[in-house]
Amino acid sequence: MAFEFEDDQPRWTQVADIMRARISDGTYPPGGRVPSVLQLQEEFGISTSTGQKVHRALRSEGLIRTQSGMGSYVKRQADAG
Repeated sequence: MAFEFEDDQPRWTQVADIMRARISDGTYPPGGRVPSVLQLQEEFGISTSTGQKVHRALRSEGLIRTQSGMGSYVKRQADAG
């Protein structure tokens, strides 16, 4: 079953909103791993570039950090900044 997107907002912002909510509610706890771009593609039926935009936005907001070759993780409070 594919995710149903709203027509009035870019898909990457809708996925980023979902990811922010999951970080906020503890689905992805501090220090925990967040889905990769590939996993976002599979879950939401989005393109690679859309998944990359989601990760870029969350990194720029200081919510996640990406470790090359290791994955992306929710920043701990001490990591933020």
